Amino acid sequence: MCEVTELVQQQVDRLYKSHYGKMVSSLLYFSQSIDVETAEDLVQDAFASALTHWPEEGIPANPAGWIFRVCRNKALNKIKQGEKVRGFFENEDFDAVEKEVSESPIDDQQLKLLFACAQQDFSPKVQVVITLKYVINLKVEAIAKILGMTIDGVDKLLLRARQKIRDENILFTEPDLYFLKYRLPIVHKIIYLIFNEGYKSSWGKEIIREELCEDALLMNKALLESGVGNKETAALHAMMLFNAARFKARFGNSGELLDLEEQDRSLWNKELIIYASKFLSQSQGGAISSYHYEASIAYLHCMAKDFKSTDWVSISKLYYQLLQNNLNPFVEMNYAIALYYSGQKEKAFDILYSLQQKPFLNQYYLLNAALGKLNFSEGNYTKAKSYLQATLHQTDSQLEKEYVQKFMAKSETQP
Repeated sequence: MCEVTELVQQQVDRLYKSHYGKMVSSLLYFSQSIDVETAEDLVQDAFASALTHWPEEGIPANPAGWIFRVCRNKALNKIKQGEKVRGFFENEDFDAVEKEVSESPIDDQQLKLLFACAQQDFSPKVQVVITLKYVINLKVEAIAKILGMTIDGVDKLLLRARQKIRDENILFTEPDLYFLKYRLPIVHKIIYLIFNEGYKSSWGKEIIREELCEDALLMNKALLESGVGNKETAALHAMMLFNAARFKARFGNSGELLDLEEQDRSLWNKELIIYASKFLSQSQGGAISSYHYEASIAYLHCMAKDFKSTDWVSISKLYYQLLQNNLNPFVEMNYAIALYYSGQKEKAFDILYSLQQKPFLNQYYLLNAALGKLNFSEGNYTKAKSYLQATLHQTDSQLEKEYVQKFMAKSETQP
C-alpha cells in the first residue's frame, strides 16, 4: 500500500469509528423513507466512495462534511421525487455555518435519536441494543459482552428489530415533550452503559475508550441543558465525572494497569472532581436513585487522601443501599470488596464464595481477580495463585493478563 493510500485508509478508519453511527442515525431520523438496512448500506457506500476518490483527488478540507454530503446525495437519489423528505442533515454543521435556532426541547441530533430508540414500541432490551448499535456504533461482539448476551443472540435481536421497524412502519421521530420524561429512565440507562463501556472496554485492545466516555458525558450534559433532565440526570453526570477524573492514574509509567491501591492520586483531575461535586450537590433533594449511590461512592473515593484512609465503612453501606434498589451480582461483588476493606473480612469472603456458585460469575475475570488479590492479602498465597491463574483464561486484554501475572509472581516469592 502506497503512502497516500495508507494515509487515506487511516483517515477513513478514524472517521468511520467516530461518525458511522451518527450518519446512520441522521438518515433514520430525517427520512421517513429510509429503513435501517438501507441507511447502513448508504453510509457504507459513502465511506467506500471516499476510499475511491481521495487517493486521486486528495483528502478534502472537511473530510467528515464530504462524506456527509455524499451520503446525503446517495440517500436523495434513493428516494423518488415527490416523496416526503424531512430535510436530510439539515442541521448538520458541514462547514461550521451558523445553525438555525430550533424550537425542539432537545437540539442535539444524537440525543434526539437516543430518545427515538427508547420508544415504547420496543422492549427495554431492544431499546438498549439498537441504541448501542445505531447511535453509538458499537460492534455486535461488544454489545454482547456489555449485556451478557451471545453474539448470535444480539444478531437475532437486531434482525427481529429491523423486521419490526419495517413491518410496522416504525418511524424514528422525536417524541412529544410530554412523553420525554417517560423515556428518560431508559435514556439514563443507555448513557450509563455507554460510559461504562468506555471506562472498561469489553472489546478491542484498549482498556479505556475515552471517546465513548466523552459521548456519554456530552449526551448527558445536553439532557441537563435542554431542561429535559432531572436530579437523576445530575447524579449520573456527577458519577461519570468523578470516574473520568481518575483516568490518567489508571496506568503506570510503562503503560501498565494499576489498581486503585497503586494509583498516584496526585494525577487525579482535581478541577473535574470539583465540577462533579457541583452536580452531586444539584442532584440532592428528590428521590434517591442508583446513580445517587454510585456518585456518592465515587465521591468518597475521590475525597480519600490514600487507599488506607478511604471511608470503606460508608462505601459498604452505600453499596448495601444500592443492592436494595438493584439486586445485581456485580454490585454484590463490589459490596463484598468494600466490606473486606472496612474490616468485615469473613462476611466479605462468604459473599464472594457464594457468587462463585453462579456459573456466569465464576467465569468472570474480576471475581476471580478479587478473590486472588484478597487471598494474597490474607497470606493465602497458594489459593491466591489458583484464582489468579483462572483469570488468565478469562480476559483477552494483555494489560489485564500482565496485571494478574504481576500478582502471581509476588505469590511465588512468598514463603
